[in-house]
Formats: sequence, C-alpha cells, structure tokens
Amino acid sequence: MTRTVAQREIPTDDRLKIARDVAVRLLSYCRTNDWAGHDPYDALNSPVFGFFPFRDSRLPRLVFTQVMKRSPVNFRPLFRIPPTHNPKALGLFLAAFLKLSRLGLLDREDLVGVVTEKLVALRAQGTPYWCWGYSFPWQTRTIIVPRGAPNLVCTTFVANALLDAYEGGGDSRFLSMAVSAAEYLLNELYWTEGDSVAGFGYPLPSSRSRVHNANFLGAALLCRVSRQCGDTKFIEPALKVARYSAARQQEDGSWHYGESHTQRWIDSFHTGYNLCAMQCICRYAQTSEFEPHIRRGFQFYRDHFFREDGASRYFHDRTYPVDVHSVAQSLITLMMLKDLDERSVDIARSVLEWAMEHLWDERGYFYYQKHVCWTNRIPYLRWGQAWMLLALATYLEEKQRETLA
Repeated sequence: MTRTVAQREIPTDDRLKIARDVAVRLLSYCRTNDWAGHDPYDALNSPVFGFFPFRDSRLPRLVFTQVMKRSPVNFRPLFRIPPTHNPKALGLFLAAFLKLSRLGLLDREDLVGVVTEKLVALRAQGTPYWCWGYSFPWQTRTIIVPRGAPNLVCTTFVANALLDAYEGGGDSRFLSMAVSAAEYLLNELYWTEGDSVAGFGYPLPSSRSRVHNANFLGAALLCRVSRQCGDTKFIEPALKVARYSAARQQEDGSWHYGESHTQRWIDSFHTGYNLCAMQCICRYAQTSEFEPHIRRGFQFYRDHFFREDGASRYFHDRTYPVDVHSVAQSLITLMMLKDLDERSVDIARSVLEWAMEHLWDERGYFYYQKHVCWTNRIPYLRWGQAWMLLALATYLEEKQRETLA
C-alpha cells in the first residue's frame, strides 16, 4: 500500500462512519472476552514463575516482567497467566459505555450494570474505603506492589467513571462510592512536607515519590467530588498538590514523569493525563490558576508528540515505539482541549487514521505497539482495548457536539 489512510481524501461523513463501526466492533470484541484479558505488566500472575527459587528477588521479577512485556509473542498461556478483570479497565469501559449510549451505539443490554457489579466485587479488601488496585502484582524499581493493593491511579479512574454514571442518572450509591474513594485519597494518601511540597502516595500509601500525573489525577478527583457533594474539605489539599506539580513544569512546558532521578523521562500519555486533569481542576474548583500551565503544556504536547502523518510518539524526542495507549490518550487530550488550538481536531483525525492503518486488526481489536521494523500484535485489554474504546467514544462525542454547535 503506497498511501496511508491519513493521505487519502476521505469524506468527513465516511471517516465518522468508519470510527463508529470500529467502536462497535471493538465493543463486541471486549464483550466476547467478558471484559477480561492480559496486560503488559501481568507476568507475575504466573503460577509457573512462582515455582522458581528466585521468585522473591527484585531483579528476576523485573526481568521476567520486561521480557513478557516486550516479547512480540504472547507466552502467557505457556506460563499459565490467566486473563483477568482489571478494575482500571472496567472503569474505562464504564466511562466509554456512557458516551456510546449517548451516541446511540449501545444496544439494550445493561452493560453499565454488568461492569459496576464487577467493580463492586473487585473492591480492595481490608480497608473501609472504596478503592481499587491492579489485577496483578507488579515490581517497580524499588518495591513490589501486591495484586489488588489499592492505588491512586486505579481508584481515580474508577471513581470518575462512577461519577459519570451518577451524573447520567445512575444509582446514588455511585456517588457514595466516589466520595469514599476521595476520602481514601485524602486520609490515606495525602502528604505534605513543609509549606510548599505536597503529594499523594503512589503506588503505595507509604510511597513519597513525587509523581506528577498521580498528583494531578488525585487533585482533579477531589475537586470533582467536592463540587458534586458540596464538601469543601477536599479543595485545599487538592490545590496544594496541584500547585506543587504545576510548579515543576519545565520552561518548555513539559513535565518529567516524577522528581526522582529514576523518573526523568517525558512521555505522551502521562503528559496527556496532566493536561486533562488540570482542565478538570480548573472546571470543578472554579479557578483559572492553572490555565497558563495548560496552555504551555498543550503547546509542548502538540509540538513534540505527533508526526506529520499522524503517528503519536511515545516519548518527546523519538517516534518509536508508537504505543496504542499513547494513541488513545492523544485522541482524548486533543479533543478535550480542542478549544486551545483549532488544529487539534485535524491532528486527532490524523492520529485515528494512522492507528486504523497500522494498529487495527480486522478481527476487532488494536495491536499493542509498532516499532521501526515490526509490530507487536498482542491485544492487551486494559492497555489497549479499554483505552481505545474510551478514546473512540470521546472522539465521536466531541465530533457530534461540534456538529450540533
């Protein structure tokens, strides 16, 4: 094929029809798999690995996880790693369902009820709060995070989806669960150091690593819950954390992943998290304080994370690998912040068309990554399918609003 999809002249209506059809087919694929699947980081779910004498050592766990994550061949069945229901994926699915329903792309099946009941069942144990963790243990460079241990990122995505469901006319218990999740962040994860340093513990409550996307995501949830339930106790901690991470923005508009010397990279999807979360903080806390940071960050984002043909870069200084998660968050970020630059919608269209050309499989799912000379075709559920379903739903909903405006 000599011309990419992004280079062809495709009528706008046809482009939207293709996007709708892909969303419906991806939804069907995920439903067929009962919303469960493998994950790039689920290697330590292997009972086979558990038989090895070095299973309790940090380095072998890191190596095994990275080998499984990077391999273009899915060896998980060989190591008896099961597909699992991941709470974060279910939160993404829930948010996508609500958008697809508004678009008229869902059938009558009560998928919202199906997924929310799974989230109830997967609530973290041993805590009075509603909070969630990943469906696998994972080894960071310094600590092991147990399977199911609640963490900020899982909890914020689930809680935001529950708020979406509540605001869409759902059960009042969804609001109660989201408020409880905010209480978890405030009472268990929030920490300060002096007058100007504040953050949320991540990936464990005892952690004091200063991870900016976790800070912004947590602050945004607290502001949203405060706005919804009228409890102002969440606002001051949220703004203190957000101010700390906003102040760590670089002169060029970028953020490192975190402040530790091992966290000094700049990537696409975490930058997207930062920008969208700050937009939510401004909206729900009714402040314009972070708007200059958003504008500078969005300019850096547009200038560094997109190739002219629509490929969405993982890192700011090199193209490959092009990762499905970066693609999905690119679509969400560009559409959510489209009012900041009239080119954003056109860039999002190019990103989607590039993804359709290079990452879409006609069997109904998206591949994991494209490298310079090869493609990793494993269809990871949380990392790829759940994110792309939400991204497609967001893209289509924003295009519909644009049409109706």
